Amino acid sequence: MRTTFLLLLISLFSHSYAQQSAYHYATQKNITASHGAVVSAHPLASQAGLQILQQGGNAVDAAIATQLALAVVYPGAGNLGGGGFLVGHLRGGNNIAIDYREMAPAAASRDMYLDKDGNPDTKLSLDGHLAVGVPGTIAGIYASLPYARLSIRKLIAPAIQLAEKGFAITAAEARNLNMHQQLFSKLNTKTCAFIKDTPWKEGDTLIQQDLANTLKRIRYNGRAGFYEGETARFIVEEMKRGHGLITAEDLKAYKAKIRTASVFPYKGYQVITMPLPSSGGIALQQLMGIMEEYPLARWGFQALESVQLMIEAERRAYADRAQFLGDPDFVKAPVKQLTSKAYLQERMKDFDPQKAGSSKLVKAGTPESEETTHLSVMDSEGNAVSVTTTLNGSYGSKVVAGGAGFLLNNEMDDFSIKPGVPNMYGLVGTEANAIAPGKRMLSSMTPTIVLKNDKPYLVVGTPGGSTIITSVFQTLMNILEFNLSTDQAVNAPKFHHQWLPDEVYVEKNSPTVITQQLEKMGYKITPRVPIGRTEVIKINAKGLLEAVGDNRGDDSAAGY
Repeated sequence: MRTTFLLLLISLFSHSYAQQSAYHYATQKNITASHGAVVSAHPLASQAGLQILQQGGNAVDAAIATQLALAVVYPGAGNLGGGGFLVGHLRGGNNIAIDYREMAPAAASRDMYLDKDGNPDTKLSLDGHLAVGVPGTIAGIYASLPYARLSIRKLIAPAIQLAEKGFAITAAEARNLNMHQQLFSKLNTKTCAFIKDTPWKEGDTLIQQDLANTLKRIRYNGRAGFYEGETARFIVEEMKRGHGLITAEDLKAYKAKIRTASVFPYKGYQVITMPLPSSGGIALQQLMGIMEEYPLARWGFQALESVQLMIEAERRAYADRAQFLGDPDFVKAPVKQLTSKAYLQERMKDFDPQKAGSSKLVKAGTPESEETTHLSVMDSEGNAVSVTTTLNGSYGSKVVAGGAGFLLNNEMDDFSIKPGVPNMYGLVGTEANAIAPGKRMLSSMTPTIVLKNDKPYLVVGTPGGSTIITSVFQTLMNILEFNLSTDQAVNAPKFHHQWLPDEVYVEKNSPTVITQQLEKMGYKITPRVPIGRTEVIKINAKGLLEAVGDNRGDDSAAGY
């Protein structure tokens, strides 16, 4: 009797403490841990993952719980109405890659965003119901469960509590919600939790009862709690009200896919990343394959030689991305040729270290798609998980599934709505990434794990649309070549080149001396808002886990 009473007290205390912490919390940018670590875009989500590790869950358990919590506390990108990719390295040596990218509805067509004169209407692929692809997140979570240890009831519990009881929003969340009020009001067919008569402010409580009910249906009914039954009905009814394309059959037919992880060597390390329909893994292999041929470490961090080489490598990788890559179930991309040493050497033959290259001259070679979120997890058993998920644009299509409480993606914009026409990130594509029913749109998401001596050494990933690939690439170079600390590698100024437009984007705190030197060489330099929000966990020389959350956002690390 006494034991039962004590357990009840502990349960009540834990519930009270968890709820109190949802209103009084702070970001932790750097932590060192010995048992396990989580880093994500929001401190409450990282804490949810940490709680699962402390309850005996492994890295996959923690990744699932963190992802579900992000769907509540980070509505701009954390999601049930979007999709993503999971890359994992499991104890025993197995690598996993789970593709739960969104998919074009059966009624989608190649020219669905073109007017009668063949001109693209990009508003239709960005905002509103017609921009929505079939969501994959919940299918991805259930495809991940066989590698986890705990039940979905435990993993989804923190998210349900945060949705039902509410949490205090950050200053950044208040700004973002206020910025989108007009679109929320214009595009939603029913009222939703994000619309408020007075401006949102830091510390306001966000309660999402409809979302809590959706999460409970998933808890009780599993995958069918989302893709069938009441939640599916809410989605389909929302599509009908807003003239979208997703049907009950589209939802029921959606399946996550187990892919073969892309694995390649780099100077004694093994890099594990995502294959197509992520372009990130292929581009990362191209970029790092080019770097192997040059003395980056000797040139040094932010030296003109190393920065220029990385820019020119990025130019060539993005040109190839535009020309060749698409959903592997629809398009046969020449991946082996694109990543071969001989091909990469040929691609760099016209590289001139004395002057800027030109995207008019540098085309795709001839071989024989900003609001995403990332989480990284490591445990003490040798499991490492890297997950990147997305709604595509900030708050996706800006449409909430009425009655279900979650935002729907605008992922259809990641297709090439017309060959040569740029998407919201300025990326162009060809027929390889054209719209087709049941096809998955090309992605830039690049969840990545690096092994050292066959054991996890780094887990890395970032949001950022087209800048994801270059952010992951530069972060890896910062650590593997330039020997920066984990914190420096994450927070150092970044730059980005994506072939078209032919300009180098730099963060506003980039060294002036470098940008001036690049301009003298003929590069067009364009300052821009922060690039990405990189989440890194590294095993240090003492065998401890160093987890770093990016200073560019509310990102936070947790561990024990």
